[in-house]
Amino acid sequence: MNIRLAKEHDLLAMQAANLQNLPENYSLRLWIYHIITWPQISFVAEDAKGRIVGYVLAKIADPNEDEGSSAPGDTRVHGHINSISVLRTYRRQGLAKKLMLLSQESMMAVYNASVVSLHVRRSNKAAIALYRDALGFAVHKVEVGYYADKEDALSMQLTLPNARIHAR
Repeated sequence: MNIRLAKEHDLLAMQAANLQNLPENYSLRLWIYHIITWPQISFVAEDAKGRIVGYVLAKIADPNEDEGSSAPGDTRVHGHINSISVLRTYRRQGLAKKLMLLSQESMMAVYNASVVSLHVRRSNKAAIALYRDALGFAVHKVEVGYYADKEDALSMQLTLPNARIHAR
């Protein structure tokens, strides 16, 4: 298995993995925007034949958006995981954890991020266990009716190791 930075030519395969596994889907425009704007923090996992079998799509949150903000006046840099997916036949190999850790490490190294956030369906017990138990995320708040089908989301956050709080 090879894990590397996501590139523009990976976008259709990443989007296909999203469509296959997840009920929330994004326009190709959003995928392109992320890869161009934050090229150092999204990753793909490839099988031995070079096929994309998993990905993580990440961004650095705009301080004016709700994603990642802990409290008014919080000036820390916040990373945000928009989407992560691993094809079913490649699960239980630690790929999601590896993708998440690489993205988090890059958020810290490139953008000096202090916090990373994500949303997860309340019913997605496997993902919640990964984020909470394997990666150390905690539930920050519940966002009622967050998803298109009105399922609640858990907004989860992780303070990154060696994070520095920035004063303005």
